[in-house]
Amino acid sequence: MSKTRIFFIATLAFTAPALCLAANQLEVRAVNQLQIERLGQTLELAARDLAPLGEADLNRIHVSDALGRELLCQAVNGDSDEYHKPDRVVFQAGFAPGETRIFTVTAGGKHEYTSEDFKAYGRFVRERFDDFAWENDRIAHRTYGKALETWKGEPLTSSAIDIWSKRVPRMVIDEWYRVDNYHVDTGEGCDDYSAGTSRGCGGTGLWAANRLWVSRNFVDSRVLANGPIRVMFELVYEPFDVNGTKVSEVKRITLDAGSQLDHFQSFYRTQSGEPLVAAIGLKKVKGDQIQFDAQEGCMAIWEPMEKNMGMQGVAVVVDPKAFEKQAEDKLNHLLLVKPGADNSISYWAGFAWDKAGPITTSKAWKAYLDQFGQGLLSPIEISISAR
Repeated sequence: MSKTRIFFIATLAFTAPALCLAANQLEVRAVNQLQIERLGQTLELAARDLAPLGEADLNRIHVSDALGRELLCQAVNGDSDEYHKPDRVVFQAGFAPGETRIFTVTAGGKHEYTSEDFKAYGRFVRERFDDFAWENDRIAHRTYGKALETWKGEPLTSSAIDIWSKRVPRMVIDEWYRVDNYHVDTGEGCDDYSAGTSRGCGGTGLWAANRLWVSRNFVDSRVLANGPIRVMFELVYEPFDVNGTKVSEVKRITLDAGSQLDHFQSFYRTQSGEPLVAAIGLKKVKGDQIQFDAQEGCMAIWEPMEKNMGMQGVAVVVDPKAFEKQAEDKLNHLLLVKPGADNSISYWAGFAWDKAGPITTSKAWKAYLDQFGQGLLSPIEISISAR
């Protein structure tokens, strides 16, 4: 059985009603219904399900396993309507095939994290022409802000998702920007990927009149969660032309510790009210090997990196029910998807580098994605009861 680490968000199968009196602790029962090992699963506990503890500040929620060992957890805001108010707690745990695990949740002191606790992090980088960069213990990315469009040195207008190939689990973004030498691998990895005006690794556009229409660089950003387990933020794009009509976009990006894939959500607004078709892209690379599975909604590529840096896998995973067809243009391999009734799309995209960890072959990359797809269809099931 593959030991590749797979990461998913668990959902609640049942929620106990709130009690009149505060409970001292809650019991969380989590079930892996798949007959595969699932390491580092992200489990979510909503504020309403933690209400019996009588603690309004989710930063004071603590989670322990069945042996009484406290687990790292994080209060996060998954609803941007209330920017500074967390509405859930996340923690991670591993599961054997078919395993059920019990966790205890209590209220206590406010968490005080150390830098070593952080396995996910991101920030707006004003000093580098308004980049936004983010990472976890496996992968790193950046995308481009408005100031880069007019930089006299090397201007770039692009809403691509760039790749930073790291091979160490610690957070490197701040250090790499500080030394300003991140195109050279000194043992930690480097920026070896030229996204340019392509879609890079999972960038989006809209498909109309048999061509791709894309936004310019993002103009605003805000962080909703920033480690130690999850980084989540939003990027705002000015309205851009799509075959004669203006469309604006807000993109929300979530990356959890240990995952090779980011969760992307794009929310569109259009002046015309016409139905949209979104396109999610992976940059074309000479010598790339493409596999596409319509039933799983997965496009996986294994490709050579620049400067003889080895091989990498890139991928996009979409809901098969939303998938319309494959397409391409000069720069990109594309998956076309139909937005929901609210003109939003949800998908996963990411990468793996053969010099950075356990995924070193095309076969291993496809196995990771296959198990990832199984996990999306069968998340860890959670029930909560008061003790």
